[in-house]
Amino acid sequence: MVDQKLIEAALAVQKQAYAPYSNFLVGAAIRDCSGKIYCGCNFENASYGLAICAERCAVGCMVASGQREIQAVVVASRGGVTPCGACRQVLAEFGKDFTVTLVDSKTSLVTAYWTMLDLLPGAFSLI
Repeated sequence: MVDQKLIEAALAVQKQAYAPYSNFLVGAAIRDCSGKIYCGCNFENASYGLAICAERCAVGCMVASGQREIQAVVVASRGGVTPCGACRQVLAEFGKDFTVTLVDSKTSLVTAYWTMLDLLPGAFSLI
């Protein structure tokens, strides 16, 4: 099931990414269980370890708005790459039964979709 509104949101926010070092721009859009969409883009720093991925940026926006459960995620990047390990763990904190759709920003086509459980089986959890 393709969520065109989420795809458009991820593609739009990707254009705002700040990636002067890698030139690899990423946009992410999250829909929470109430239907609201939260967006985030990656932003780099001269001190590489301080960079923030688009997925974690979007999760931060969702949490700051008081929401705690993800319904769906779309990640837009050149080639439609999967979230990194850190982002997978952060996403899994807010649900395990949702889809993560990957979109190639050059073509706007879906390259893959996964369930969160498929992306991170055996996610670490204290609960």
